[in-house]
Amino acid sequence: MTTAHPSVLPCDQTPAWAELQTLHARGFDLRAAFASNPQRFAQFSLAAPYVLADLSKNLLDADIAQALNRLAEQTGLQAQRAAMFRGELVNRSEGRAVMHWLLRKPDQALANADGAATEFVAKESAEVLQTRHAMLAYAESIRQDQHITDVVNIGIGGSDLGPQMAYLALKNQATRKIRFHFVSSVDGTEMSQVFTQIKPETTLFLVASKSFTTLETMTNAHTAKAWFLAQGGRDVARHFCALTTNIQAAAEFGISTTFGFKDWVGGRYSMWSAIGLPIAIAVGTANFMNMLAGAHAMDEHFLHEPLATNVPVQLALLDIWYRNFHDFRSRSVAPYHSGLRRLQAYLQQLEMESNGKQVDQLGQPLHVATSPVIWGEPAANGQHAYFQMLHQGSDVIPVEFIVVKAPNHGLADHHTKLLANALAQSRALMLGQEDAGGHRHLPGNRPSTTLLLDELTPQSLGALVALQEHRVFASGAMWGINSFDQWGVELGKVIAKDMEQRLHTGSTEGLDSSTAALLLKLRD
Repeated sequence: MTTAHPSVLPCDQTPAWAELQTLHARGFDLRAAFASNPQRFAQFSLAAPYVLADLSKNLLDADIAQALNRLAEQTGLQAQRAAMFRGELVNRSEGRAVMHWLLRKPDQALANADGAATEFVAKESAEVLQTRHAMLAYAESIRQDQHITDVVNIGIGGSDLGPQMAYLALKNQATRKIRFHFVSSVDGTEMSQVFTQIKPETTLFLVASKSFTTLETMTNAHTAKAWFLAQGGRDVARHFCALTTNIQAAAEFGISTTFGFKDWVGGRYSMWSAIGLPIAIAVGTANFMNMLAGAHAMDEHFLHEPLATNVPVQLALLDIWYRNFHDFRSRSVAPYHSGLRRLQAYLQQLEMESNGKQVDQLGQPLHVATSPVIWGEPAANGQHAYFQMLHQGSDVIPVEFIVVKAPNHGLADHHTKLLANALAQSRALMLGQEDAGGHRHLPGNRPSTTLLLDELTPQSLGALVALQEHRVFASGAMWGINSFDQWGVELGKVIAKDMEQRLHTGSTEGLDSSTAALLLKLRD
């Protein structure tokens, strides 16, 4: 297995970068662009599996789009994309392949991987297929178990955000006989509230930790086990399941049923693996496989579609255009569907943990800014909260509207009003209100993207999430960073262990005055 090398030419040293600087300097007005080009929507909307992307309300014209595409070519995006799908070591700092895409391949493709893949990918394909079948068989057994009424997923980060987001999005298709609970924080409030809703004899606990050592997850897992036994629970092995590679540690805990995943699956990319077990229990094998199929369709689009019509690539290029040339430092995600109410939290980890970096693939300082801040709320409520700032604030913040054409309920009038608001907000951001003075003046010319799904189904959800994954990879590749490590998370963990000991002992030796004083206040 070979190591994928970063592009020779940093993005800010490419000819396209200089072109884009010149194009940015001339300015851009969306209202004039629409007035002069009635075909703007047709020119700047793109179709991908299950998703239509309307890019026409962005600060973009043909010259800018062409220069951005040249930037993708000159930074070697195609080669880096191909390296990831060959199973090369694109995660250079950890010496790992990046193959969450393999988890989405159909059974037949995994079974017949020998002839169309490297030896490493073929070997991993067989293990993916074996784990998938075992996990789905277990999920179906839990769905049929008349004694299980509650499933508690104990994880954190990708082991919580992905499964919880997908469960809420697909709740309309989930089993009604099982309630699902998600516990991530070491704050005992979460776990104690779950305890008031469950009984030991009817609850299944899923402990999701690759190493089976994650501080928050294992604290909650041991608390759950202690509660289970104190409440008269019997047979830990039947009521606890581990999603981990540390089978020995799970066995010592008392767990005999485990499902693992490889180190080429990053936590924030893991909902397609055994970490997706709560999703599979909730929606069943067919729906889980449909979710994988939607993501796989987007994988194929990303891998094979030309750059100019490749939706993840075009979104990534817009991210670079806004972050590095317009100095827009955040992006608001506004889903007009309550089932997607945890999507923003999921995307925060996906993008900011992946691309919140200031060094390149070789560990050298970057000379360009990277990840924007990702934030938002389900937009119907957000309109009455933070949209004021989007329209009149001093910062320009690109907005990403996510709109679902068909409702999954029978309240048609509600859905019409919801869709009307989505259309109105993107148009209002663009137009503004220039003829009004003072407090009523809205500057307009504020960019937005609309991602349109026909329905919120397992397939469209899978495609939407895979689209965002590939967008993050593409922008990271063009910036020249490793989107798959997260060393910035580690320092806080190390210091937290020291702080925990100090909270027990009261020692403040070697601490700064602020931390020392706060620690003593917390011990009073």
